[in-house]
Amino acid sequence: MISQTKRKPAEHLALTLLAVMISIACLCVTASAAETSAHPVPKDHPRLLGSRTRLQSLAADRPDMYKRVVNVARRQQADDHAKIISIALVCAIEQDLDLGRDAVKIATKYINGPIKKGHVTFGSDLALCAIAYDLCYDSWTPQQRSGFHDYMNKTVDANVKSETHVFHNAWYGYKNWGIGLACYAAYYENPRAPEILDTLEQDWLTRAAPALQLAGAGGAWAEGYYINYFLYEWLFFCEAARYCSGKDYYPEAPAFFENRAIASMFETYPGIGIYNSRRSVPMGDGGGRTFGGDRDKTLSARRILVNRFRTDPAHHAVHAFNETTPRSSVGVYAYKDFLWRDTTVQKADLDAFKLSHFSPGPGHIYARSSWKEDATYFFFKASDRFTAHQHLDVGHFVIYKNAELIGDAGHYDAFGSAHDVNYHLRTIAHNTILVRDPAEKWPAIRVGNVTANDAGQHHNWPHHNGAVADPQSWIKDKTLYDIADITAFEDKGPYLYLAADCTGAYSPQKLEYFTRQIVFIRPDTFVIFDRVRATRPEFKKTFLLQAMEIPARREDSLVVTNGTGRLFIQTILPAERDIRLVSGPDLYKIDAIDYPPSRDTGPAPKCRIEISPKVSANTDYFLNVLTASDTTADSARPARMEQDSSKVTLIAGQYSITFDKSSPAFSIDTP
Repeated sequence: MISQTKRKPAEHLALTLLAVMISIACLCVTASAAETSAHPVPKDHPRLLGSRTRLQSLAADRPDMYKRVVNVARRQQADDHAKIISIALVCAIEQDLDLGRDAVKIATKYINGPIKKGHVTFGSDLALCAIAYDLCYDSWTPQQRSGFHDYMNKTVDANVKSETHVFHNAWYGYKNWGIGLACYAAYYENPRAPEILDTLEQDWLTRAAPALQLAGAGGAWAEGYYINYFLYEWLFFCEAARYCSGKDYYPEAPAFFENRAIASMFETYPGIGIYNSRRSVPMGDGGGRTFGGDRDKTLSARRILVNRFRTDPAHHAVHAFNETTPRSSVGVYAYKDFLWRDTTVQKADLDAFKLSHFSPGPGHIYARSSWKEDATYFFFKASDRFTAHQHLDVGHFVIYKNAELIGDAGHYDAFGSAHDVNYHLRTIAHNTILVRDPAEKWPAIRVGNVTANDAGQHHNWPHHNGAVADPQSWIKDKTLYDIADITAFEDKGPYLYLAADCTGAYSPQKLEYFTRQIVFIRPDTFVIFDRVRATRPEFKKTFLLQAMEIPARREDSLVVTNGTGRLFIQTILPAERDIRLVSGPDLYKIDAIDYPPSRDTGPAPKCRIEISPKVSANTDYFLNVLTASDTTADSARPARMEQDSSKVTLIAGQYSITFDKSSPAFSIDTP
């Protein structure tokens, strides 16, 4: 069992050690960079992805994958991203200067265009130009090369203060991918390149790497789904750095990088979907509800990390998982398969791999019933606060069986829209607890006008985005941002148990405590026990479930059916309860005010299940049993409860599970 209760001395020690680590990094940047640089940057081009000889060898070793890249480069229509990289690779491998000029022509559009600044694609544009510059170097005229240097310098200077929050999604991807590749590509031709690269490395060592250690320990990321956007580009740069200088960025944040591919594997729903792709679990603003190229980024990032940690048995399992989707789902992204799919990595028996993963940095737990495509899937989060794209959703979970059954509600229609700040990111759109204080108010969130009292978690941070700049700032104001803890996690095989203290996510004016305990009895049953104490008995408490389809009522249970998946919901406590199903035109209404989305971002929950006690009290207990199945099942095995003044015991099949009423204690009798 892992215990991480709030304010324990061990936690303070860990944070103190982190602060010391940050301080040491600040003092030793130059030494660290020098010690890990294995060789000077080669003077020859190409170098970003290795030498020409290396790329030619890769083409010989992966002829089918290379053939697809050639097809994109010479014949297919594609976006500038796929076209430039594909052309550049073929130009470098086949030394086709005329083809290289096609890449230069595309790059010139960006070089001669206006200098982009801020939350736009300046980094991605810069990266594509850098790839064309390096791999097609002999196709550039001296004047064109000088133009690239000028474009590079002006873009960097214009964006010194862009995306400086290291916990935020775009910082790694579209900024430093572009800046870093441009520096290595023009290292000897642009006098400013070494200096700019050194600045990047210093910021990485002193701010970004410690951020990954803190918020990404265990491989997940507190901001959630956005890791699928930013990480691939950052890893692309890390690989380029390794080829160009021998610089290895991964050891600076081992808690993240050594676990990221494993966490990523667990972050995908079971089942292979459209175009042979896998969908990642929704969390935060990003949801991936509809198909997009981010799925190939996610796969490619896992591949890069598998190649890097190729001797690790856990990564052998990840490789086996990756090989179940051997081709990028977007055809013109064939270059990703060519560069990153290494079939020489050892494959493990995926069925023998562990069935759960805990990422303590962001407070994420993932669990499955098996590695089969029809597995029952579960994700739980109790995250501290780090940055803007997180939601007010401590204690939230999702359940999947053949399809989403309990999901993440609302639509990310626009950052700071009325729907976004009053519904989508608020607690009411998640699977956790509401406590209603009629007088409670929320400050501005993001750039939106908050008018709804959803009865959920508070937004008590100095920045309207709820973002913190860096680990040093987080540690300084830890009491403000440390709002949740996973207090227990153990996987015994037949069952998994977790517990979380969600109290700090709510206003102390209305809530004294909220603890959540969940037992996942494999393969399909979830027992959820919540202890909730309000400061006043009249503050109504509500247990929420976001159902993908409107449930059917069957005596004392609800049944959610979505596609070929089904979920049976048995509510045991409170004994006297109101169950309200909110759907249709009422779904996005709070206090009779409608906050509908301005656009549909894909399949979202159609019904909000609200379970509340009929009798007011300071303390309430919620006990629910959720059983997943396919649609061949007509019912779930009934659960029954025994309780006294001090404990609640649930009998579910052969299991007897006891929860303490006065503390988050737990025991289980197994067959």
